[in-house]
Amino acid sequence: MNESKGILVAGIGNIFFGDDAFGSEVARELMRRPLPDGVKVVDYGISSYDLAYAIMEGYDATILIDAVPRGEAAGTLYLIELDLENLGAAGNAIPDAHSMNPVSVLEMVKSMGGTTRQLYLVGCEPSVLETEDGQMGLSEIVQAAVPRAIARIESLLDDLLHNKIPVKINLLAKR
Repeated sequence: MNESKGILVAGIGNIFFGDDAFGSEVARELMRRPLPDGVKVVDYGISSYDLAYAIMEGYDATILIDAVPRGEAAGTLYLIELDLENLGAAGNAIPDAHSMNPVSVLEMVKSMGGTTRQLYLVGCEPSVLETEDGQMGLSEIVQAAVPRAIARIESLLDDLLHNKIPVKINLLAKR
């Protein structure tokens, strides 16, 4: 029987690109909270190689958190179940908003022979991304989505830890 490796929750984002810091901000907030045993939260920022190697450690589930521009209203949250074997469809659903695209990281994992078990992306539709002179801090509407994202991640963690099957949806909640 395989030993449980737990769940990795990975924040992704560039703090100098406005709302692109969403994943990093959510991860930092989650790190301040008590978490169930077996849950590891890390803010990977833009460190794609570190994230790829972490995913390859064989976690039971991985939850990526990132800004995800998909054309909905700013602050819209998404829960997307990703499949390492079918990244083409996910790649079309997740445009590259910054230097670390989750799909690129997953393609790197796949190219190195890595596999994943359950893989999710909790994303937020950004309002402000890269600007000419950079912008630190989230827009008000995306900052307001942080507590909702945390609640959704905590619910997803509960489902995963208690072997409940999470609802497969793409659009989580509008503002």
